[in-house]
Amino acid sequence: MVWTMGELLCEIMRPEPDMPLDKASVFLGPYPSGAPAIFINTVAKLGQPAGIIGGVGRDDFGKCLLERLKGSGVDCSLVREFDDGATGVAFVTYFSNGERRFLFHFPDTPATKATAPEPDRLGKVSYFHIMGCSIMAEPGFGDEIIKLMTSLAASGTKVSFDPNIRPELMQGGHDKIKEVMQYCNVLLPGREELLMVSGASTIDEALNLCFKNPHLEIIAMKDGARGCTIYTRSESFTVDVYQVDVKDQTGAGDAFDAGFICGLIEGLPLQDAAKMATAAAALNTAAFGPMEGDISTPNIQKLIGM
Repeated sequence: MVWTMGELLCEIMRPEPDMPLDKASVFLGPYPSGAPAIFINTVAKLGQPAGIIGGVGRDDFGKCLLERLKGSGVDCSLVREFDDGATGVAFVTYFSNGERRFLFHFPDTPATKATAPEPDRLGKVSYFHIMGCSIMAEPGFGDEIIKLMTSLAASGTKVSFDPNIRPELMQGGHDKIKEVMQYCNVLLPGREELLMVSGASTIDEALNLCFKNPHLEIIAMKDGARGCTIYTRSESFTVDVYQVDVKDQTGAGDAFDAGFICGLIEGLPLQDAAKMATAAAALNTAAFGPMEGDISTPNIQKLIGM
């Protein structure tokens, strides 16, 4: 089973590019969101047992999230509904040059109030997935995630980590990133994130530094329109993106993570796992909203076979 622990949010989105957040205009939403939620929702849609630990308010946005996740088959038994505080929210807008701007309202909300459960409540866990935004947004919440990570890793669970660095959420979380990196088996960064978490100035230097960690098995580097490059200690290869009519890129990296981890669990060759991940990301971008993409195993196979 795949588990994650992190923020559950509703996302409120500008409907078109180049609509800044500091000007009065329209929004669309609420859309179920939060990087860990997008990830675990995709894992469940791809047929793997999946669960999330987190918190929502006992309100309509919390209901929106739980209904979506449960409807996809995600185990939400460890999502706590809080009476004191509203469900976390993120406002987002995109610009024609590729930049995006977030306005987060989830530190100090139920999104960061969950505590780590006893590991035996999770059953047999194949992968525990961590998002950098989750460990950086609120120090105490990050500590709870790392506490659970260390317990699970000690019992044989593999740790997958997407640095998912959000400058808007940085609260001195660099030490927590270093701690997660020590346990990480599968690293899923963007190009710039790989340089940031390694402290390197080139990709080759970053790879050498990261692979000094004896636990690290795979680096799957996401590189936007250039696809992804997969690195192990013995090989590397690139997989191109799949062409779709892109509606919204929000959540594509989280869907990629889910597709890749599901491919590994299924025992696929690395190249096929990377294709599965890339196809999941593409399908996610073909719909407006962070987890609205029509992602399924048949649709991924169809896209790969085109």
